[in-house]
Amino acid sequence: MSTEIEQVTRWLDEVVIGLNLCPFAKQPRRNEQVRFVSSTADQPEALLEDVYDELSLIEQTETIETTLLIVPKLLSDFDEYNQFLDLVDQLLIKFDWDGTFQVASFHPDYCFADTAPDSMENLTNRSPFPILHIIREASIEKAVENITAPDEVYKNNIQTVSNLSQEQIKKLFYYL
Repeated sequence: MSTEIEQVTRWLDEVVIGLNLCPFAKQPRRNEQVRFVSSTADQPEALLEDVYDELSLIEQTETIETTLLIVPKLLSDFDEYNQFLDLVDQLLIKFDWDGTFQVASFHPDYCFADTAPDSMENLTNRSPFPILHIIREASIEKAVENITAPDEVYKNNIQTVSNLSQEQIKKLFYYL
């Protein structure tokens, strides 16, 4: 297992699932339906091919619920990362995957619009590396049905990370 995959696995287990930032993540992780892939791409075009390959693979199998496509060699700049997400959206539309899959975004420098870079809420989407999280939309819809107040998840996440001590932040977000 690559170092990137080990770090992202730790992040998923300790931060995303451990803090319950994504109430949908625990079951696919427990059922070994989360695929971790570290891209070797060093050019945006090659990374877009990796995204296409992952989407194609997930489309063809029932055993993969979601893929965390880790991008250790590209998109370290958050603005470049956001621009690349536009290309991913175009890919989804071009191959008629819009509405079937969505791509969630995680980045070491994640910053929500109209939010200061050092705002605690950004921690909810900060990860050890840029990550393109490919998710089946049907899975999200099914998971949302089992949550009492899905619109409250984001607010609860902000509250959760805001309540962390500096020691907890250093331990959980060691990569920042």
